[in-house]
Amino acid sequence: MPRTPEQFEKIRKTKRRQIMNAALELFANEGYHSTSISNIAIKAGVSKGLMYNYFESKEELIKAIIDDGLDIIQNLFDPDKDGSLTEQEFDYFVDQTFNILKKNLNYWKLYFSIMMQPTVFDLVKERYKELVTESLKLLVEYYIRQGVEDPEHEAILFGAMMDGISMNYVLNPELFPFEQLKIKIIERFSHKN
Repeated sequence: MPRTPEQFEKIRKTKRRQIMNAALELFANEGYHSTSISNIAIKAGVSKGLMYNYFESKEELIKAIIDDGLDIIQNLFDPDKDGSLTEQEFDYFVDQTFNILKKNLNYWKLYFSIMMQPTVFDLVKERYKELVTESLKLLVEYYIRQGVEDPEHEAILFGAMMDGISMNYVLNPELFPFEQLKIKIIERFSHKN
């Protein structure tokens, strides 16, 4: 029997995800510049020609991978999409950020390595800046409502602390006191009334 359009779409999404997962692993462990489309195709179990049916270039592929991860972070930060951060959403964000770090170490290896490579970072810079701008705005408004004296700097400090903890975990996951730090971050930065 011929496949339905829905079946074709499901196959397409599955194959696209398969390619992205293979590329993510290779980019994270071998480096973006060291990974070729041929390497990705082999790892994904598809032909090089088929790769181009899903992604026009390696640049498009890295953008798709980073966009997926940034979408996850954005959805964690404002899960109900009301443009306002509550105490519960703040705690949820911290808790879930730590959880996704553990679940997808390769993504975060790639994320932090991209930040240190200007030519690669340029590929995702606009999307990254958009996320940071939106997140800082929500955090500043949250800290204003919580009565924090210097909400702008507190928001920047919180973001830098989360980035630093995340990077240290990526570099040394076995020795990093994850659960204790999660509790300390929530206690220190939530400013619950």
